[in-house]
Amino acid sequence: MRPDRGLAAALLLLAAAMLVGCTSRPLSNTEDLCKIFKERPRWYRAALASEERWRIPTPVMMAVVNKESSYVARARPPRDRLLWVIPWKRSSSAYGFAQATDEAWSDYLRETGNRSADRDDFADAIDFVGWYLNRSHRHLNIAAEDARALYLTYYAGMGGYQRGTWRNNEWLKDAAVRVATRATRYERQLTSCRGLDRRRGWF
Repeated sequence: MRPDRGLAAALLLLAAAMLVGCTSRPLSNTEDLCKIFKERPRWYRAALASEERWRIPTPVMMAVVNKESSYVARARPPRDRLLWVIPWKRSSSAYGFAQATDEAWSDYLRETGNRSADRDDFADAIDFVGWYLNRSHRHLNIAAEDARALYLTYYAGMGGYQRGTWRNNEWLKDAAVRVATRATRYERQLTSCRGLDRRRGWF
């Protein structure tokens, strides 16, 4: 390889490594939606696009993502332990920002035609959340702003929600309340973000 080509290749690899490092750096504050969107302006545009497409408020969708993955792109459920020691299978196929299972993700790909979507891509994940919550909104007549009930359907499934399987699940009921509380806080923060045009993003 010629020296100049070798240098160019090295610089390209360095730039790629720096880009990966920037995009994978954890958020500084997951409790403040303004700070989240300032750090990840593309996330704001993706969330806004999902809100416009599925008519689910951005704070509700973001509260669900926060609860599911804490904004970790490649999040997975922990592995079970065999004989309390040996790492074993995972309890679920859930993966990515939205913790979408293989089955639910396949339904999303088929119904939306978004065949190139990836669960560890935020824009695709937030669109999945909007799509799923919109189904619950339409089929179960749940208000688009009712983050508590929508999260119950997200976790238990629409069938599980209708059967009331969540009623004896104290952990799930508490989680749904926390999602609703965060959605309310996120909405309050979003309406007062400095330098944010709700239609165009940051300026």
